[in-house]
Amino acid sequence: PRLVQARGDPERCSARQALSNPPLTMASRSALRRGLAVIGDAYARSSRAANAGGGNNAFAGGQHIHRLLFTASRDTANPNGTRGFAANADLPPHQVVPFPSLSPTMTHGGIAGWKKKEGEFVATGDIIADIQTDKATMEMESMEEGWMAKIIVPEGTEDIPVGKPVAVLCEEQADIAAFKDYVPEASADAPPAAAAEPARAVLERPDYRPIGERSVPLTTGLASKPLEDGAAALAPVLDADSPVMTVRDALNSALAEEMERDEKVFIMGEEVGDYQGAYKITKGLLQRFGADRVRDTPITEAGFTGLACGAAMMGLKPVVEFMTFNFSMQAIDHIVNTAAKTLYMSAGTISVPIVFRGPNGAAAGVGAQHSQCFAAWYMSIPGLKVLAPYDAEDARGLLKAAIRDPDPVVFLENELMYGESFPVSKEALSTDYVAPIGKALVMKPGTDVTLVSFSKMVGFCKKAADELAKEGIEAEVINLRSLRPLDRDAIAASVRKTNRIVVVEEGWPQAGVGAEIATMVMEDAFDHLDAPVERITGVDVPMPYAANLENAALPQVEDIVRVAKRVCYK
Repeated sequence: PRLVQARGDPERCSARQALSNPPLTMASRSALRRGLAVIGDAYARSSRAANAGGGNNAFAGGQHIHRLLFTASRDTANPNGTRGFAANADLPPHQVVPFPSLSPTMTHGGIAGWKKKEGEFVATGDIIADIQTDKATMEMESMEEGWMAKIIVPEGTEDIPVGKPVAVLCEEQADIAAFKDYVPEASADAPPAAAAEPARAVLERPDYRPIGERSVPLTTGLASKPLEDGAAALAPVLDADSPVMTVRDALNSALAEEMERDEKVFIMGEEVGDYQGAYKITKGLLQRFGADRVRDTPITEAGFTGLACGAAMMGLKPVVEFMTFNFSMQAIDHIVNTAAKTLYMSAGTISVPIVFRGPNGAAAGVGAQHSQCFAAWYMSIPGLKVLAPYDAEDARGLLKAAIRDPDPVVFLENELMYGESFPVSKEALSTDYVAPIGKALVMKPGTDVTLVSFSKMVGFCKKAADELAKEGIEAEVINLRSLRPLDRDAIAASVRKTNRIVVVEEGWPQAGVGAEIATMVMEDAFDHLDAPVERITGVDVPMPYAANLENAALPQVEDIVRVAKRVCYK
C-alpha cells in the first residue's frame, strides 16, 4: 500500500501547487497498521514458500522482522488462537468486545456511532466507536487487532451497562461469516460485590516482592525470619593459579560473546567503532562484526538514545554506550519516559530490551560536571533495572545478563576500575555464564558489623575489613551488584547476624542509596539492631577539581574503619 502520498510531486501537480502545498501527507495510524498487516501477510507467504517445513522464520534472509508484522499469519495448529482470542467448539478464535468504562464513575453509556463496520480490519489502537455519556462524548479504542465480525449493539443505543458485549472481533478474515448469527451468552446476575476498602494513594510500606508473592500480607517485615533466611551467596575463594582478567577485558569479552550469540545485539555510541571506544571497551568489535552492528554516532545522546529505544521496540537489542553517565542527562527523557515506561503503558505488549552502559561516579580530576554518581537517580525509577559491577567476574556476568534481559537495564561501570585485574573462576569464563540480577554477594563473611556497598567502594570496604580484623572486629562485606532490584533479603539477613550496618557510597547523602538501605533495615531488621544505621557518602557539594579537595570529598578506607569501630562501640 502507498502509505505516504507525494502531494508535491511535479509529475502530478503544477509548480505552484508544489510550492503551496505541504510536500508530504502522512497516512493515518490505522492505515499504517493495515499496511503492516498486508506486509506481514506477504512476508508470511514468502517465508512459507521459502521454508518447506512451514512456520514463521522471523530472520529469513538475514532480515530482522518485528513480531507485529506477523499478526496476520497465525499458527493454525493452535486451536485456541493467539493473544486475547479464544475458540470454542462452535466458533473460530474470536474476542467479545465489552462496553468500556471510560472513567472511574461511569456505569452506563451509549454508542453514538460505530467508526468500524462489519468486515473491516481493526488494528490495535484504532477508534472503533464514539461513546456518549451524560457528560461527554469519548472514543472507544480497540485493545486488540482483528476483523470486525459482528456488531451486537447498533449505534444510537443508550443506557448500555459497562461490560455488556457490544461487538465481536475474529482473528481471520475468512471467519467473519461464522458470526453472522452470533448471540452473546447470557451471564447470570452477579451477586453484589462486597464493599471494598477505599484505595490508598500512598504506599506506607513499599512492597518490592514479585507480584505473585504479594498475596501474603506484609505485617512485621522480616524481623522474625530465621537468621540465615535470604542470606546472600558467598563469593568463591579462587586458587592462586586462577585466570586473571581486567574489568575492561571482562566487559569486552561479554559484549563479543553476546553479539556472537544473538545477531539482534548491536552497539551504538560516540567513538565505539573506529576509535575502539573512549575507554577501549569495544576494542576489536568493529573489525569483528562490522559497521552495521558497531555504530558510531554523532555527539547527540538524545538522538541516538531515542533511536535505540525505537530499535528495541522493533525487536533488536541495542547496547548504548555513554562516554560518561553524566552525558546521559541529555537522554534522560528517553531512558525514564520511553524505555522504562513503555512495557507498562502498552499493557505488556511492547518490551524494550536495551542496555545503557558507561562509566558512572567520580573519576580523577574531571570536575563537578563529570564526577556525579547516578545510582540513586536511576534506581528510583520503576521499569528500569540498575546494575553496578565491582570486579571482572561481576562485569562479565552481569553485562551478559543485562543484554539477555527483556527489560531496559542501566549498567553503571567505574572508569577507575577498567584497568584493575581480578582473578575469575573457570565457570565465569564460559560463554553461557551469567550472573543473577537482583542478588547480592558476600565478599567476606563476618559476625560483628555489616559493610554494604557497590562498584568501586566494595574494594574500599574489603580493605577496611582487613584493617578492622587487626583490631578484632570481623566485618562482613556485601557487594550489592544489583541496585534495582535490591537484594533486601541479603541485607536483612546479614544485619540479623551482625546487628550493625554501615552503608558506603560515593554519591551524595540526601535521597541516596544509603538512605534507601537505612530505611529498609529499619523496616526489615529493626529488632536486631544494636546500634544506629550508619552511612558514609560523598560530601554534599559539587565535586571539587583540585586533587586534594577531590580526595577529601570522597569516602576513604580510614573513614570506613572509623565509622565501623564507632558502631561497635570501640
